[in-house]
Amino acid sequence: VTLLCAFLHMRKNLKYFDKMRCLRKRSAVSFLGVLVICLLFMNLYIEDGYVLEGDKQLIRETATHQLNPERYVHTFKDLSNFSGSINISYRYLAGTPLPRKRYLTIGLSSVKRKKGNYLLETIKSIFEQSSYEELKEIAVVVQLADFDSAWCEGMVQDISQKFAHHIIAGRLIVIHVPEEYYPVLDGLKRNYNDPEDRVKFRSKQNVDYAFLLNFCANLSDYYVMLEDDVRCSKNFLTAVKKVITSREGSYWVTLEFSKLGYIGKLYHSHDLPRLAHFLLMFYQEMPCDWLLIHFRGLLAQKEVIRFKPSLFQHMGYYSSYKGAENKLKDDDFEEESFDIPDNPPANLHTNMNVFENYEASKAYSSIDEYFWGKAPSTGDFYGIVFEKPIKISKIKVVTGTEDRQNDILHHGALEVGEKIVGSKKGRQCTTYLRLGEFKNGNFEITDVEHKVLFDINCMRILVTKSQKEWLIIRSISVWTSQTPNQ
Repeated sequence: VTLLCAFLHMRKNLKYFDKMRCLRKRSAVSFLGVLVICLLFMNLYIEDGYVLEGDKQLIRETATHQLNPERYVHTFKDLSNFSGSINISYRYLAGTPLPRKRYLTIGLSSVKRKKGNYLLETIKSIFEQSSYEELKEIAVVVQLADFDSAWCEGMVQDISQKFAHHIIAGRLIVIHVPEEYYPVLDGLKRNYNDPEDRVKFRSKQNVDYAFLLNFCANLSDYYVMLEDDVRCSKNFLTAVKKVITSREGSYWVTLEFSKLGYIGKLYHSHDLPRLAHFLLMFYQEMPCDWLLIHFRGLLAQKEVIRFKPSLFQHMGYYSSYKGAENKLKDDDFEEESFDIPDNPPANLHTNMNVFENYEASKAYSSIDEYFWGKAPSTGDFYGIVFEKPIKISKIKVVTGTEDRQNDILHHGALEVGEKIVGSKKGRQCTTYLRLGEFKNGNFEITDVEHKVLFDINCMRILVTKSQKEWLIIRSISVWTSQTPNQ
């Protein structure tokens, strides 16, 4: 009952952050436990203050951060209080409200560092690595989140001088949130035995990001979170758009374009208000990147969806926390433009003996997963039947992994086909054209449209000689040249 009262009091007075201090004093478990229990009380199990055994177990799970999102995902998703914006007055330090909605907003939050400053280089990388056409579809929002007004004024002057044309063009906005809007940052709980100043730093960072997300909620269709010391890959927006298109029709909350912290995390803009509220509610509980994992789980995305190569690289040498050294690098990053494949919609099938859950679809996926079959025999195949006939410009197939370098296709060929027959589930082509043989487990061919005169309906990997080793098809990449006339 005490927890329920505390939660109701919090909702009623959301714009006053003193409630967080009150709730913090009354709670013996993490805020996440409070939220979950209260939601269950309000929506499922209010029975004269009686707490069910399941809720007690949830407290124990929350206390050890072993959360089970399936148990309360629907309650969290439907909580209407999270859908509205937070009532904050933002100061525009440079730029004006966007005249039109963009495709992607890039959010940066920056504070004064004791050593080094990488913000200007990060902004420069964003703009320099984007084409003129890409620049039309992005907005960059920089939040100067330090309470040192002299530092903020100096940074605004530097940004305005170096990127004046981007500000005038409406691509760059610099904002600030006054200190009075922040919750209590002193005397917070020392979770994980962190020193008091570390807790204060990471808690403020959570609030910084919450305010930034809240501001960006209606600026674009999608939002990507970066740090202020990041280098971008060439034409990263084009790569992001291809990935989003490839995921059309599938459910996702977070797409990841870097494996480091909270760099390169992509969201639907309609999820930003809930994420902002979430970070504010639990701002003192744990670091931001941990909270982002919990948020994804609460919205029923169980697995990480990360794409390789990475589009963003950490370049800072000194951390914003006490100027400590931070040498983290993403070894999957490629600075030059990587041409992400189109992989048009298709049905995938194989007659090989599949190992566990490494099914055929995982080889055609754009994320880091693969197909794994037991020792194939002559005549075994991996087939792809495209939903529509296509023109192909390039094909690349990689087998084996770094850990299992012998699980490659030792003897095989790649063929493309036309003239589909059969039902929807058993469709296949009647005629195939062989494009070449695998070499050292790999296959790659370009200018396919000049070598194949027909519109391609099917593609298959054919085993031409039995092998005792198992077979991993790590990735199948297909680039299209144009859509044929139907």
